[in-house]
Amino acid sequence: MSLSRDRAARIKLVCFDVDGVLSEGGIFLGVAGSARVEFKRYDIKDGLGIHLLQSAGIGAAIITGRESESVRLRAAELGIEECVQDREARKLPAFLRLLDRRGITSDEAAFVGDDLPDLGILRMVGLPVAVGDAVEEVKQACDLVLQRPGGHGAVREFVEVLLKARGEWTDTFERYVEERSRATPTAAT
Repeated sequence: MSLSRDRAARIKLVCFDVDGVLSEGGIFLGVAGSARVEFKRYDIKDGLGIHLLQSAGIGAAIITGRESESVRLRAAELGIEECVQDREARKLPAFLRLLDRRGITSDEAAFVGDDLPDLGILRMVGLPVAVGDAVEEVKQACDLVLQRPGGHGAVREFVEVLLKARGEWTDTFERYVEERSRATPTAAT
């Protein structure tokens, strides 16, 4: 799987679907008291991948066709400020508004998707990406098809491919390791 340096260097924003991309696509629905609850499983390696993407100066956003407190919490945890949840799965209009707010073109964006509601965006971004277990129609619309399935490291795989193509992978992960290897000062006694 290769990506040209020039194409990778144009990317300023990566948007992610949630169900089937950031999560494995399954949901747990239930009731706690009188409140509806929804749980999703997220891969911690994908979260680190998004952190590395952002530390390399590339924006990250979520565009999903469901509304879920779980998604809002995960976006906040990852420092993703742009989190669009549209229960009618009108992803393309949300994506276009996002581009307008950020002042970038669709050629400067990537989208990682897995299913039919993602096709509108995938057909217009500069870098359309499918997770390994995406439906065939999505795979055919994408220039990059990942090996890993959604919710199981596909996002991390994509971040590595993108940053390696840009020549930024080693510096980015080494900076991360260095930051977390420093001893924290203790309070004077």
